[in-house]
Amino acid sequence: MTATATTSITSPAVSTRVLLGCAAVAAPLWAAVSLGQAAARDGFDLTRHPLSMLSNGSLGWLQIANFIVGGLLTVIGAAGLRLVLTSRWAPRLIALNGLGMIAAGVFVMDAADGFPAGTPSGMPAALSWHSYAHFGSGTIAFAALIAACYVLGRGYRRAGDRGGAVASYAAGTAALVGNLWAVSGGRAGSLALAVGVIAAMLWISVVAARLLSTR
Repeated sequence: MTATATTSITSPAVSTRVLLGCAAVAAPLWAAVSLGQAAARDGFDLTRHPLSMLSNGSLGWLQIANFIVGGLLTVIGAAGLRLVLTSRWAPRLIALNGLGMIAAGVFVMDAADGFPAGTPSGMPAALSWHSYAHFGSGTIAFAALIAACYVLGRGYRRAGDRGGAVASYAAGTAALVGNLWAVSGGRAGSLALAVGVIAAMLWISVVAARLLSTR
């Protein structure tokens, strides 16, 4: 990814490596903790329940912490990407994605549709204010993530890196389709959302890891 690197780096190389390392581990850590809970927690069904719903119940603190830690790592990592990418907007959008994740951890969505175990089926008759705040935070985080992938794709394309461009566009499109599928109420919408968003998040981590390997 030499074409996207810039020489206007003023921080020590070791600091840049630490910042990029945060971006590289953010998505794998968040995905591993989320999917591990999805497989282990009683009553959770990824085809029906979004990963955000794991913030409910006696173990909800684990997913809340996962959102906050993942968001912080993403914000810190965006600072590293700002140092080594020529794009101004990609790091800004990635930082916004991280801030949205932190807010999504602070504002917990309502328990619903049988999760946690014992919760009545279906959605609540009325949503709480913090559930609306969670949805708003998630919308910001998802939109920023999708936009960041497309901005990175444009940068790769201009640099002549066809593989990087294709991967960036594919990751952004996966997140976009997953979101639209979930919003439309399509079958297994929460699963489509999880697959699309995790794919886009992991691509951001791959970009950071590739840059880290060249430091």
